Amino acid sequence: MDAAATTLSARDKKLFDTAYYLAIFTIVYNLAEGLIATYFGYSDETLALFGFGVDSFIEMISGIGVVHMIIRIRNNPGTKRDQFEITALKITGYSFYALTAGLIIGAAVNIINGNKPETTFWGVIISAVSIIVMLALIYGKIRTGNALNSKPILADANCTKVCIYMSVILLISSFIYEITGFAYADVIGTFGLAYFSFSEGKECFEKSSNLVLTCSCGHD
Repeated sequence: MDAAATTLSARDKKLFDTAYYLAIFTIVYNLAEGLIATYFGYSDETLALFGFGVDSFIEMISGIGVVHMIIRIRNNPGTKRDQFEITALKITGYSFYALTAGLIIGAAVNIINGNKPETTFWGVIISAVSIIVMLALIYGKIRTGNALNSKPILADANCTKVCIYMSVILLISSFIYEITGFAYADVIGTFGLAYFSFSEGKECFEKSSNLVLTCSCGHD
């Protein structure tokens, strides 16, 4: 550990450890969520849930960049994004764009062929759990970021809100279909996920070309 890190107070070291563990938990949770969501999305033929699972895998890539960022600002406060973070952002951005295209094409095929999910029960459960977990993560990240007066950590917490928006879309569309059997509920939910996936991809490229450590997702 370099000289910059050794100047940190015991309190700040503990706070950076908290930020680090929150970021690691985010990666592990997204891995588990992605595996479960894609499995049930495929088996139940619900494109919205499957796409939500793929999004979780992409969020893992973003999470790796966040872990690297936390280590960097802990060891070298005030430094700008390095090449690793920029590359991670670009890979994440391309992945989100690919997901957007896949969701739109898949939704169009489902409309043309009249495909409907067998059930969206697991979409309701997974999205509800995701909302609870993401709210807890946002609270922890904001609390840690404020204690450290760290704009990068606060920006990461703020951007996590998009995950909640996507979870809410999945929850609403899955619940409507499960209760009413409305044929296009899953398709509408899929288009909603595609919109936020595109927005996240655009955000990643904006951040990769902007070395200022803020969130460009449009939330203050």
